[in-house]
Amino acid sequence: ENRENMLNAKSNRLTEALEEANRLFDGVCRAREAALDAQFLVVASNIGKEKASELHSEMSAFDSAAFAEDLLTFMGINRTEVDDDDDSEDVPGGFLPTGAWKKLGEEAVKYFRRAPTFHLMMGSFKSDPPIPKQRIERQKKASRGKAERAMPAQLKKMEESHQEATEKEVERILRILQTHFENDPNTPISFFDFVIDPNSFARTVENMFHVSFLIRDGLAKVELDGHGLPVIEPTKPSGRGEDDGSAGARSQVIVTLDQKEWK
Repeated sequence: ENRENMLNAKSNRLTEALEEANRLFDGVCRAREAALDAQFLVVASNIGKEKASELHSEMSAFDSAAFAEDLLTFMGINRTEVDDDDDSEDVPGGFLPTGAWKKLGEEAVKYFRRAPTFHLMMGSFKSDPPIPKQRIERQKKASRGKAERAMPAQLKKMEESHQEATEKEVERILRILQTHFENDPNTPISFFDFVIDPNSFARTVENMFHVSFLIRDGLAKVELDGHGLPVIEPTKPSGRGEDDGSAGARSQVIVTLDQKEWK
């Protein structure tokens, strides 16, 4: 019966009814009386919910005119006391007193010193992980495997070219040795005169390296002359059986040569 009166924001009838219900609940001794109290609690809860929702809407509403009046009051002037025929609007700052905006700024600075709250520019992150792109992964693996397969082929090609160059150089030195020996077969060829390049120590080492292949393959041999110095000469071609028999007698030694000895 008093629903409209209780919903009024300025009325305390709902609070008074709850206090009276609490007082009467002390004398409850029958089940019917307890059921009536529970029924009253349901009705009071519904009325309180409606009253709270109306109160919340009134509090959330923004009244620009009321805010302006409160702002002017804080800045030191009551708008209602200003005459309409006041000529203060022509003055810089209008009808506001001196230092009004400075007062407002000093008060506003207090609220800007707070640490900003954390927020995400693009919204919250999705909890589900992204779906992996299987097709792109397969393409990357295929290209990587292709690059790995190409590298050994390239290195193998470089190794073959280097080996071919070494073989050609060994064959060239063998032809030079055979030519010298054919021109004068009775004069031994000095090993150091044959391999040393007077103008390049590196070239001398390369010559000794290439001559070592001739010694290893049995295409040339090195012996000591009467003065104990090494001489080199090409070996005579022989049959396959003799070559295999002399292979066990072939041996190699290590020769040291620094730049001082080379000079």
